[in-house]
Amino acid sequence: MKFIPHNYQRYAINKIIQCPEVGLLLDMGLGKTVSTLTAIDILMYDYFAVSKVLVIAPKRVAEDTWSTEVEKWDHLHHLTISKVLGSASERQAALQRPADIYVINRENVRWLVEYLGKSWDFDMLVIDELSSFKSNKSQRFKYLKRVRPLVRRIVGLTGTPAPNGLMDLWPQIYLLDQGRRLGKNITGYRNRYFYPAKMNGHIVYAYEPKEGAEAAIHKQIGDITVSMKAEDYLELPEKIINDIYIPLENKIMAKYDELERQQIMELDGEIITALQAAAVYNKLLQMANGSIYDDEKNVIELHDQKIEALKGIIEEAQGHPVLVFYNFKHDYTKLMKAFPKAQTLTGSADIREWNSGNIDLLLAQPASMGHGLNIQAGGHIIVWYGLNWSLELYQQANARLYRQGQKQNVIIHRLIAKGTVDEEVIRRLESKDTTQNSLMESIKAKIEEYKNVKNC
Repeated sequence: MKFIPHNYQRYAINKIIQCPEVGLLLDMGLGKTVSTLTAIDILMYDYFAVSKVLVIAPKRVAEDTWSTEVEKWDHLHHLTISKVLGSASERQAALQRPADIYVINRENVRWLVEYLGKSWDFDMLVIDELSSFKSNKSQRFKYLKRVRPLVRRIVGLTGTPAPNGLMDLWPQIYLLDQGRRLGKNITGYRNRYFYPAKMNGHIVYAYEPKEGAEAAIHKQIGDITVSMKAEDYLELPEKIINDIYIPLENKIMAKYDELERQQIMELDGEIITALQAAAVYNKLLQMANGSIYDDEKNVIELHDQKIEALKGIIEEAQGHPVLVFYNFKHDYTKLMKAFPKAQTLTGSADIREWNSGNIDLLLAQPASMGHGLNIQAGGHIIVWYGLNWSLELYQQANARLYRQGQKQNVIIHRLIAKGTVDEEVIRRLESKDTTQNSLMESIKAKIEEYKNVKNC
């Protein structure tokens, strides 16, 4: 296929060529991969500015997306890619193969740094998805930080650079510029742009941006970042959100209310942590979906209301392919029992089958479908069987179908168990406040609610 870049893609390509440190904060569907590959081709074969490129990506993207894009576009066919995946011996063999671009999944960053040691010879680095390096405490960040001075050129790709707030930006920008714009360490960054919002003695539980911090941060990083929104550059079909509220039977709601009260009131009087809040809400989300794990990890079946709603959606789809997002393993088991012909994506062949229209019902866990997969040709109907607190995962998952190349209106059905935590998740997603602090505050509000009811 012939590549005729949009003006915004030309701008992105030129930015990569001109600047050795670039963050492409491009919205989903704007063609970050093909723009980056085009710039690599020019830098490598026209300017002779780079000789060996490393791409770090989510596993599924490393397996398929970069090689598929090279095969797709005529001007990139001559580029060679080696996938540094699989067992240690397979990864070592892939590193020995001559290639222009080496693609590795982010879970193996530590292995790569340790394996190459002083023999590190990649002069250009592409991080796809940059926001997966948002934690300065993660192993992948710490090990990549070690070899960052050895890289002459770096490109960071993401559509969601700060999914949980501005604090996420520091590690990502540090990998781009080694601390020149936002500081050499996160403590200095935090002290400069944030204030302690919630404290217990000397322990700070939450920080909030100071007045004007967001504008100041954006000004600091403006010269090395390119930020674009899809709606400003693409004429996409309409995205239709259809919330389906599902009433649960009285006896199921009674069990749900009892579990909610028990789980939440157990936290009364404690200093609530993000881990506790997430554990409670995960239990409630499981119950809203129809099953729950007991203390021995056995699955207890509660209801099939969402399964019945999904059957109705599939029937109304009249043969159009449907993509269903689920959260928990027992959700997957339940779905497969109800729809034994459903399929999951396990490799490139499955992606081709889906895009060819040969898969009627596709089941996917959002975390495995979040970044980079081009499957918009296979369908236009999404169902959220189980909702997810992560705004980043939610947006990225929807963007697998709602992106450049989609020809039909995308319909996103959200199955919401009425009167359950599902409703709270929807409120948080729509308010874009899905931080850990938000979960903790929600739990605290529920505790006060139950206290007031008890005292009436």
